[in-house]
Amino acid sequence: MAEAADVRRIALALPGVVEIPSDGFDFRVDNRGFIWSYPEGFGRGRRIRTDIAVLFVGDEAEKQALIRGEPELFFTTAAYEHAALVLVRLDRVNAARLQELITDAWDMRRQHQPSPG
Repeated sequence: MAEAADVRRIALALPGVVEIPSDGFDFRVDNRGFIWSYPEGFGRGRRIRTDIAVLFVGDEAEKQALIRGEPELFFTTAAYEHAALVLVRLDRVNAARLQELITDAWDMRRQHQPSPG
């Protein structure tokens, strides 16, 4: 079972990572987010969930593979439906897997260039 402190420890050990001030956690590399706390809700009802992380996965195929392959661990919401992001239930992931997920997100974010638009 992982928690916000594990996310912080793993993310900050990676080169070039900056933590953005937030009510939870928010990590970026090259000014692009790769893992952050899930902001549940909107407006006054919004709360930052540090038990759920938003994770960059690179593309839709990877996102769908994770959600379909391990729905007890990964999911999405309407707000993230069209983004290369999954939500991760931290209380259901072990430290080794979390390390792998965060490192992969960091690496993909460093390589991924936004489409001109």
